[in-house]
Amino acid sequence: MAAPIGLVGFDGDDTLWHSEGYFRAAHAEFEAIVGKYLDLADAGLHERLLETEQRNIRLFGYGAKGMTLSMVETAIALTGQRIVAADIHRIVELGKAILSHPVELLPGIRAAVEAVARELPVVLITKGDLFHQEAKVRACGLADLFRRIEIVSEKDAGTYARVLSEFSLEPSRFVMVGNSLRSDIEPVLRLGGWGVHMPYHVTWAHELEHGLGPEDAARMASVDVPAQIPAAVAALVGRAGA
Repeated sequence: MAAPIGLVGFDGDDTLWHSEGYFRAAHAEFEAIVGKYLDLADAGLHERLLETEQRNIRLFGYGAKGMTLSMVETAIALTGQRIVAADIHRIVELGKAILSHPVELLPGIRAAVEAVARELPVVLITKGDLFHQEAKVRACGLADLFRRIEIVSEKDAGTYARVLSEFSLEPSRFVMVGNSLRSDIEPVLRLGGWGVHMPYHVTWAHELEHGLGPEDAARMASVDVPAQIPAAVAALVGRAGA
């Protein structure tokens, strides 16, 4: 008889390594640049930037490059094209800084992944700019732990179904570990899989949108720190085999 769980997936950004904090710092610098031209409160800068980023995802995808182009577009629109070239250049440099930031693992995450990998095959499923994600994977020092590394443009039910089909694995035998309910947990649960949610202390507003409810609690576990992940996965293995 097949084991109740045959594969565990891990998210990358803000699950294995820090990411959103660098984007938040860039947003703060962006606010300072645009604030020279207008009243930020009246302009609704954050709302306008989020709207632009969400609209542009289908064109630019996720990551620092798409964010930078959206910041430039938002700055030009809100300032009525008054923003000067030097400040546009400063915004571009914010994006470059994100692309070159060091990869800093969450405390205890290597030990957590190693512990899970001793019991079950593990894969990395991360989304974002291909070049940037590849660089993070190379620098993180964890690549050797994963049976497979998937860098995808979107993390939805279709993406997870494709990955699992390539492993010839039913969704009911898959657990996904990640910080985003929208991208890491909900799509997997909708397929019939399992999820371990480890919230990060800051989350991009786009990733806060999800359709999970109390009825989904039985197929997921929540943890606060990486050290709790192995026990949470083991608990879901027990539920899946019950």
